[in-house]
Amino acid sequence: METIRTVPWMKEKAREARREQQIIGFVPTMGALHAGHLALVERAKKECSTVYASIFLNPAQFGPNEDLSKYPRPLAADLEKLTNARVDGLFLPSVEEIYPSGFSTYVHVEGLSEGLEGRSRPGHFRGVATVVLKLFEILQPHYAYFGRKDAQQVRIIQKMVHDLNMDAELVVCPTVREADGLALSSRNTYLGAEERKAATVLYRALQAAGEELAAGVRDSLELQRTMMRILGSEPRARVDYAKVVDAETFEPVVKVAKRCYAVMAVRVGMARLIDNMLIRPEAEGLVVEL
Repeated sequence: METIRTVPWMKEKAREARREQQIIGFVPTMGALHAGHLALVERAKKECSTVYASIFLNPAQFGPNEDLSKYPRPLAADLEKLTNARVDGLFLPSVEEIYPSGFSTYVHVEGLSEGLEGRSRPGHFRGVATVVLKLFEILQPHYAYFGRKDAQQVRIIQKMVHDLNMDAELVVCPTVREADGLALSSRNTYLGAEERKAATVLYRALQAAGEELAAGVRDSLELQRTMMRILGSEPRARVDYAKVVDAETFEPVVKVAKRCYAVMAVRVGMARLIDNMLIRPEAEGLVVEL
């Protein structure tokens, strides 16, 4: 696996791959890699002839009181995982390489960026959209792979790609979970033993909402009350939000009648965890995907 640290060299490698008619797959990460990231790499390896990953801990998407300084940085372990996964190249730029002196251009996707995570983390999605646009411009991927756990982020990137006529096609992959349902996240490393047990409450709350949907409940407020009841039963959990929203607009819905997400953000100890459940109509009725 080649490690590339500068923008000009990464751009040249991407141009070379395209000249050779390689199909470029790209897996952007902030490091602290886990099985969820590696599942994205595995999917990309199956579908593309050249696969690049990036590790860039993006300061622009962290607020002043968030966990940038504490975010895990196990670079040696990450390099070993990517090498074993047979990634063709790793883009590993410095902050100064991505945001050189005088940088002042940012991307804001209006509407989608304002609610839920955008309300809880002002400026977060501006930082996400900006760095993803830069990475797409640098690597010129045909396909970029993201996990569905970050559903609002993925939708914002999809909207940006559409609105700016970008060539990259997003491939959204299922959430990868532990055996007890906890969605894999780099921030799970913040959890102590008791907090780790408590964190399963997110999955249990989504399961309870899924069971109500299977029983015929379509009222979003009733589903939200169920999620809040389960989350409220865990004393270590502090709920930021638990909502049912339209899968395209991420606006609240009254009745579940088309593609929606049940989404939540919950603090357990020093970890802020997000999770979601996709709800989609099929011929036989509503199907939920955790």
